[in-house]
Amino acid sequence: MHQCRGLCQRHHNQQYERIDPDHYTGPDFIDNMRELKGERLEKELERLKLMHEFEDSHPEYTFIAGVDEAGRGPLAGPVVAACCILPKDAVILYLNDSKKLSEKRREALLPEVEEKALAFGYGIVDEKRIDEINILQADYEAMRLAIENARQMLKDRGLGDGPELLLNDAVTIPDVDIPQIPIIKGDAKSVSIAAASIIAKVTRDHLMAKYDEMYPGYGFAKHKGYGTAAHIAALKELGPCPIHRRSFIKKFV
Repeated sequence: MHQCRGLCQRHHNQQYERIDPDHYTGPDFIDNMRELKGERLEKELERLKLMHEFEDSHPEYTFIAGVDEAGRGPLAGPVVAACCILPKDAVILYLNDSKKLSEKRREALLPEVEEKALAFGYGIVDEKRIDEINILQADYEAMRLAIENARQMLKDRGLGDGPELLLNDAVTIPDVDIPQIPIIKGDAKSVSIAAASIIAKVTRDHLMAKYDEMYPGYGFAKHKGYGTAAHIAALKELGPCPIHRRSFIKKFV
């Protein structure tokens, strides 16, 4: 199975560094609880309760994982997938589809998600592999990597052998021998998928910020490789850089 090289691979190998598996609360969590009080807190807890619906409907499984990806549509950079297994009683205020959250909120939520997760993993597939096998297959490959990394983390912690059920955002992942449930707009309906979406999105955003330093002039830190007018103008002026997906930019260069 192909794994992303260079910068992507270094990030891929560093994912175990941030988590204490027994520490499910902390200062950030307490600050969030203080931020919401009374009726607002009740409404937020009710919203989160609804987002546990899919997880709660499968009490026969101990380890339910959410799977999501970021970076399917950009003209440049990798696709990043994440797999996240939360405790059944996890409460993470403001947890939602990463696309519905501000960058500041996503950045604040990431350490709490990783801290409270029983296990998580991400998979990164670079632009060369995307061009080689197409974005859909690269998406699936990144998801399989993420699932395997979450399985390994869970096993390393002595908690279990791996995810027992996958809740996926809209897709059924081929070549995976774990029961799966595809959920349309799942990142807004499942806490597990929402957690995975935040890990995938923030991880990819950080990678694109690094690439912005390596390849200045394209604005990667701002648009994250998506086909904005500014990005297309820079692409036409400067030509493609090594992280551009050649199969995506044919009509621009």
